[in-house]
Amino acid sequence: MPDWSYHPLFKPWLSILPGNAGREFIHRGMSTMAKVPGGRSFIEFLGHMSPSEKLHRNLFGLHFASPVGLSGKIDPQLSGIEAFPSLGFGAIEVGPITKYPRRPETAASLSETNDALILPESAETIGLTATKNKLTKTRTVPILLRLEEPITTAEHLKDAGDVFIIEIDSIVSNDDLTHIKMVLQNKPVLLAIRHSTVADNLLKLKSASHIADGIMMEEERILTDGKQVLPLKQTDGMVHALKIIKNAIDLPVVTSGGVAEPADALALFDAGAELVFLSGGYVASGPGLPKRINEALMDELGEDRKVLPGWIWYWLFGLFILLGGSVVLFFSFTKVILFYDEAFMQMSRLELMAYNPNLFKFMSHDRMTLAGTMISGGFIYMQLARHGIRYGIHWAKRAFNIGAITGFLGILLFLGFGYFDWLHGLFWLILLPFYIMGYRKTRSANHSPSSINRTNHLAWKKALYGQLLFVILGFSFVIGGIVISIIGATSVFVDTDLTYICMTPDQMRELNEKLIPVIAHDRAGFGSALFSVGLLVLTLSLWGFQEGSDWVWRTFLFGGIPAFAAGLLTHLYIGYIDFIHLLPAYFALMLYIGGLLLTKDYFKKT
Repeated sequence: MPDWSYHPLFKPWLSILPGNAGREFIHRGMSTMAKVPGGRSFIEFLGHMSPSEKLHRNLFGLHFASPVGLSGKIDPQLSGIEAFPSLGFGAIEVGPITKYPRRPETAASLSETNDALILPESAETIGLTATKNKLTKTRTVPILLRLEEPITTAEHLKDAGDVFIIEIDSIVSNDDLTHIKMVLQNKPVLLAIRHSTVADNLLKLKSASHIADGIMMEEERILTDGKQVLPLKQTDGMVHALKIIKNAIDLPVVTSGGVAEPADALALFDAGAELVFLSGGYVASGPGLPKRINEALMDELGEDRKVLPGWIWYWLFGLFILLGGSVVLFFSFTKVILFYDEAFMQMSRLELMAYNPNLFKFMSHDRMTLAGTMISGGFIYMQLARHGIRYGIHWAKRAFNIGAITGFLGILLFLGFGYFDWLHGLFWLILLPFYIMGYRKTRSANHSPSSINRTNHLAWKKALYGQLLFVILGFSFVIGGIVISIIGATSVFVDTDLTYICMTPDQMRELNEKLIPVIAHDRAGFGSALFSVGLLVLTLSLWGFQEGSDWVWRTFLFGGIPAFAAGLLTHLYIGYIDFIHLLPAYFALMLYIGGLLLTKDYFKKT
């Protein structure tokens, strides 16, 4: 669940559900999606959250795809454990694990001021047996098991986890720790300690450091009225305690909690944390927080961007589509019916105009809207090539390929009523080698994006709503393209079309039996183009939202103008202004304007 759906759509009403119903609804829903065939790919499509290989870590003899993990406080029922690895997490903590289940006395929630996570004083747990059953099904990332009763549970869980967490207060002596390590067959063990108690327990940590493999430094909690209150931001105290540990003990340190936004995680990494686990910040900031941290880490790396020479082929592909759309636009305002159309119908455009001027205008309107869509699509292709693929950004190439391939396949729709004009075929044959060359010469485009976003500022919050509008816009274009393509290959007209033309399909067939195939060809072609461009808008909306990427905002702005101008002004030009017919265009325009206004500050370079 990306942030653009979590904050505007789900979070407001999930928080009012009784008990932990909201949490479980989200977690179970995500896990169900992850388990169905293609589910993980769909989650990745929605958020593109996979971390860069440059962020991979090797620690405790294990491979972590990301240095960001998820605290066991967030999913005590383990109902979301199937999905979390797909959200950009490199490790999952489970627990605390007790021998028997323990039901929560109060529900987990955020404080009224949204600055603290509130949990029951005695942590919720599903017990030893249920935990083992869950973990035997899920091991896609390293699993860290927190043992609340290590002496009695270690033997049963030694094969269920990769790393084990033991709270320092549960260890009476080093002999206990040695015994637990032996039972766990010498698997890595981390000592957990709250950051506020590090100074007082430094000697004990030093003594145990000869046996333990690392330290998990945790957020502080405030106990009150049978609840524990965990402030979301605890960076200063955690950084101070982390430096104390690093100066005194030569062990890897993992932190848990105290992170509300990417800047907090970066401060902990800078202070020496090897891994950072999220707790309340994940709930408050949203499921996109690990992705934002990963992108901020990529920005911190500050590597020089290497140019892929093959990007120019993709750029030329877009340029030819833009020029092709411009040519179509010119003819749609002038001749409309070209010589090969006349040859197919055995009817001149002057004869058609003389018989029914509205029919001629209707055909010009189809070709004008197609032209505007082509110009918009060509510009988006050029922007993806120039600003994304040129620097090896993986999501940009993937978005380009999705749009281009669906565009090529759309040529099949031109055959819906048996009319295929040679100019369309020639145009695609010209485009194909440019696409193939671009694809082959940019195979190394596998870089993950970076972002300057560090805080949950107002521009970020507004941009989430703007992103949602753009996602809906892209999805609407896709659905609209499918509907128009189906209509073009079947019934061809809707009722408002026939009202404007003042003719029935039978009357058109009586006039010229080849007239409808030409119109159907135009409609199916426009539907195919709209579907392809809709996918471009959708993928750009899903994957291109990194703060400071002003080129993405310009792509939305200038890429939308031709399509909307052609789609709306064309109808005014020919007098086809039926409100119901234009309602989808009005709806799309409102989404477009709202998205631009809400995201402008976020995309602006600082």
